[in-house]
Amino acid sequence: MPDDPSRALRSRRVLVTGAGGFIGSHLIAALVAAGAEVRALVHYNSRGHWGALEQLPERNGVEVQSGDVRDPFFVDALCERIEIVFHLAALVAIPYAYIAPAQFVDTNATGTVNMLEAARRHGVGRFVHTSTSEVYGSARYTPIDEQHPLTAQSPYAASKIAAEKLVESYAHSFATPAVIVRPFNTYGPRQSARAFLPSVLAQALSGDVVRVGSLEPVRDMNHVDDTVAGLLAAATAERVDGLTINLGSGRGVSMAALCDIALAAIGRSVRVEVDAQRRRPAASEVMELICDASRARAILGWQSRVQLEDGVRRTAAWIADHLGDYKPDRYSV
Repeated sequence: MPDDPSRALRSRRVLVTGAGGFIGSHLIAALVAAGAEVRALVHYNSRGHWGALEQLPERNGVEVQSGDVRDPFFVDALCERIEIVFHLAALVAIPYAYIAPAQFVDTNATGTVNMLEAARRHGVGRFVHTSTSEVYGSARYTPIDEQHPLTAQSPYAASKIAAEKLVESYAHSFATPAVIVRPFNTYGPRQSARAFLPSVLAQALSGDVVRVGSLEPVRDMNHVDDTVAGLLAAATAERVDGLTINLGSGRGVSMAALCDIALAAIGRSVRVEVDAQRRRPAASEVMELICDASRARAILGWQSRVQLEDGVRRTAAWIADHLGDYKPDRYSV
């Protein structure tokens, strides 16, 4: 791995799919700061809205394209002259996956094979596929390493497992220079209210009741700055083609404890109520995810650096300044 992944990205021609999303927008900022030539794909909408990129001041020189990874002809043209692809485009809201599972297959699996085929056709030098710790299902052992069995406990997880297997198949069948990165739960500024932490913070900042789903599950929470650093390292490291790499802190925190940390960060004491509507189906709930990031440390020189309490305070401050972007009184799926 280069001593500084950012230095290795200077003047490189880079494509980011899902650039209008939470992690994608932070990745764009890091790539701009590194001096990369960035092409950003945001999901097309008739309002011409660029999602989280609208809140990003550091996008000078970024070539923003609106489209959809489900269109193979569009993404083929998108990959022209590209050296590195960061593939983040996906439907990620698990509650919505129970309502519209076919959309998840179409975007997350078919969209991925479209991107792989375009990357193969245009000779892309590195394909960084962003997966999720949800592919593991409830832990059979912790911390979870990359050899842990995969279990699809939701349609979302199933679609991401399918996407991973497609990436794996292209690496074996066509020698596609691809690496799969599995971030554990990422949080930070610009995350939507469909995620637990911003939902809790937005509700607590605007009212006296916080409604949540299950408080028992345990997650390995990682600040978005750490996740982005891992993606940059995966894009520039040597001898990672064909590998799968976890990104996580190794610290598990229950949703009940995370709720307490969030309320402490804003200095408020509010009533917390469990809302049955926000619970996953019982057999679909993933109860424990704690990361073993040994491979990331050994191969990428990466480790989680932002402490949870500090990261939550930073996230709370951002949400307080952008509370108008949230709808705290509604359950966002």
